[in-house]
Amino acid sequence: MTNQYSVAVVGAGPAGLFGARELANQGVRVALFNRDIKPGGLAEYGIYPNKHTMKNGLRKQFRHVLDIPNLDYYGNVTVGERGDLSLDDLRSLGFQAILVTAGAQGTKWLGLPGEDLVGVYHAKDVVYHYNQLPPYSQKSFRFGKRCAIIGAGNVMLDIAHFLIREQKVEEVVAIVRRGPAEIKFEKKEMEYVIDNLDLDALDVEIERVTPIMQAVNQDPDAACAKILEALPKALPKVSDTRFRFEFLASPKQMIGDADGNLVQVELEDNILVEKDGDTKARGNGNKRRLDVETVIFAIGDKVDESFGLPVEWNEFVKSENPRYPIDGTSFETPFDDIFVGGWSRKASSGLVGYARKDGTNAAKTVLQYLQEKKQPTEFNVEAVMAKLKSLGKPIIMKDDIKRLEAAETAEAQKHNLEAFKFDSNDEMLHAMGLMETA
Repeated sequence: MTNQYSVAVVGAGPAGLFGARELANQGVRVALFNRDIKPGGLAEYGIYPNKHTMKNGLRKQFRHVLDIPNLDYYGNVTVGERGDLSLDDLRSLGFQAILVTAGAQGTKWLGLPGEDLVGVYHAKDVVYHYNQLPPYSQKSFRFGKRCAIIGAGNVMLDIAHFLIREQKVEEVVAIVRRGPAEIKFEKKEMEYVIDNLDLDALDVEIERVTPIMQAVNQDPDAACAKILEALPKALPKVSDTRFRFEFLASPKQMIGDADGNLVQVELEDNILVEKDGDTKARGNGNKRRLDVETVIFAIGDKVDESFGLPVEWNEFVKSENPRYPIDGTSFETPFDDIFVGGWSRKASSGLVGYARKDGTNAAKTVLQYLQEKKQPTEFNVEAVMAKLKSLGKPIIMKDDIKRLEAAETAEAQKHNLEAFKFDSNDEMLHAMGLMETA
C-alpha cells in the first residue's frame, strides 16, 4: 500500500508495543521511537531479574510485534523538549498522529529536607540499577547496614527482596503511612522476604497500632493474618537480614552528617481518620528518629514535565470531554493529534497486563481519530531516516535488536547463565557492530 495512515508511537514498553501492534495490524505505518536501546520498558527493566519465565514470555511477544512489516523501530532516540526530537519534529516528518506511551519518566519526591543526601534514592533508580538499565547500571548507590523503604506496595517488596537476598544488609524497615489493613503488596511478592520478617517485632507493631485501627473499625488480627499469608510458601532465607514494618508513620526529613551522608530519618506518627467514606492517615505531632544509612522512596512515579505536554497532579493533562472515549476513559490530550496510553496516561497504574490493554485501547482511539480527521497519504520514510542520521548517534533498528539478542544469548550459554545482559550502552553497541571496540 502506497498511501496509508502514519503514526509515531513514543515509548516501547508494553503499552507502546501493543499499541503499535494494534495500529500496524490495521494497516497503519508505525514508527516506534524508544529512549532505550532495547524494547520492553518496565517489562524488561522493571520486573525482578530472576523472573525469567515471565520475562522470556514477554520478550517472545515483543519479537512478534517487531516482526510486523509496516512497523519500524528506532531505539536510542529521546523524544521531548530536551530530547533528540520534539513533538513538533515528529509532526514535521509527516506523522498524522502521535501516541505517547513513554511511561512515567519523571521522579516523584515529597519535597522533604535531606532528599539530596547520599543514601537517599527513588525506587525507580534502584530498580533500573539492579535490572541493568544504562546509565543506572553504572550508578553508585550507598546501601548501608540499615535501610528504610517508604511505601507498602509491590515495588517496596521488590526493593526489600534486593536488599535482603542480594545486598544482605543488616536491617530493612518498611515505613508505611497507613495501617496494616491498607497494605498494597501481593502475597506472591511477600514470599521472597517473609522468612526474614521479624515476627516478634510484627506482633509488637500490631499491638501498638491496634487502638488506632479499632477507632476506625479496622480489624488488626485480620490485617496481621493477611501479611502472614505468604508464610506457607516462604522462600528459605539466604541472609540474616532483619525485616520489619513501621506502620502509621510518615517521613518528615532526612538528617545527614558533615560529609552529606544520610544517618537518620525523622518520622511523624499518624492516626487514622474517616473522611467522606475513606480512611486517611493524619500526623499526630509525635516525631521520632531512626538510625539508617539508606532511604528509598517507593511512592509511585510521575510523568516527565519537560516532555512537551501540559502536566497536572503528576500526570499529562487529558481531555475531559474526549471525542473518542473507550470504556469511559480519555486517551486524548489538549492537542488534537496527540494521544496518551499506559503510564503516560495514568502513572504507576497496573502492571504489564494493564499496560497492554491501555496501549491497545489508546491505539483504537488513534484509529478513530485518523478515520474521521485524516486522509491516508504517502509516508516519506527517507525523511525520517535523514533526520535520525543528522543526530550523529547510533540509531537502533529491528535487525540490530536481533543481533543484540543473539549476542546476549551466546554470552548466557558461554557462562551457563539463565540470562545475560550487557551493562552499558557501549557494550550493546559493540555487540551489534555499531561501535568499534576501543
